Amino acid sequence: MQYGLPSKQTVNAVGGRLQARSVRVGCRLWSLSDGRTAQTTVTDVAVTKVREVVEVVTDHLAFVVAPDQMLSTPDGWVHARDARGNVVAWTHARKLNRRRLTITPGYDLGYLIGATCSDGTVGRNYVSLVVNDRRFAERFAECLVGATGLSARLEPVTRPSGYLRRDVPGFRVRVVSSYLADLLRQYVGGDAHHMRQGFPRVVLRDRKTFDGFLDGYSDGDGCPVRGGRVLVSANVAFLAELARIIGARFAPRLDGTASHLVVADSWPSRGTFRAETHPVQLRESGWAQVHDVRPRTTKDKPYTLYSYRLDPLPGFLINGHLARQPW
Repeated sequence: MQYGLPSKQTVNAVGGRLQARSVRVGCRLWSLSDGRTAQTTVTDVAVTKVREVVEVVTDHLAFVVAPDQMLSTPDGWVHARDARGNVVAWTHARKLNRRRLTITPGYDLGYLIGATCSDGTVGRNYVSLVVNDRRFAERFAECLVGATGLSARLEPVTRPSGYLRRDVPGFRVRVVSSYLADLLRQYVGGDAHHMRQGFPRVVLRDRKTFDGFLDGYSDGDGCPVRGGRVLVSANVAFLAELARIIGARFAPRLDGTASHLVVADSWPSRGTFRAETHPVQLRESGWAQVHDVRPRTTKDKPYTLYSYRLDPLPGFLINGHLARQPW
């Protein structure tokens, strides 16, 4: 069988990319396991000569492997030569060496999510909150540290006020972490824009997490009233889902302005809360469409292929795409 990688094809090693010919026994390579990135170790390297390889073209880039090289699909492993039209397991290769966080479920995580959904900003590689209320900013920072282990601190800032027509003092909490930014986008369905975010069902893991979410969201886009609090948002679908969870009546505004949802302090007595199981860690793997598989042959100098045995995981990443040699 013809499997392996040509000598100059790169693989994703821990610490950076390596050409196939540079991989040695003992090298650690990146792999995927249950939707998350993991490390595996090379235990054996085999070398062979062939005159045919294939170029696999996906959504993200092209890579060259032997025709019999195995690639991971939703229906199992397929040979590279048969991969056209399939989707293959993939992850962002540029994010492999970033710091991964251990997320702690509970009140702090719920508050972090609620405050971010109401007043936070999720950038490409950062999460920030800019508010006028120092107490709100301090609580957000404390919960961020408690839920993620990241360090966070308050920074005094000024920002323009359209109502007052002048700059007003405020406070900012900002942490740089592409992992946390991706995680918060995952929680709200992929788009963290306040008007497009979905309800983060991960907060339904337990009552502590949900109570933290309500407090965080209320501190950002709510106000206390007698016997409860009122949440305000123009994201009708978001408030409608929350209303179903707490068993509240909800009549959205139809004129495009912000809608209001009353959260009574007595809502737990309605018995409408149902705990759900959702992962709190980031799903780091996705799927890449294979658009073409192009044969490459040589009549002169043959291709030198390198294949690997690995432990504990048999798979490894080729420019982010999950591959392995046959059993």
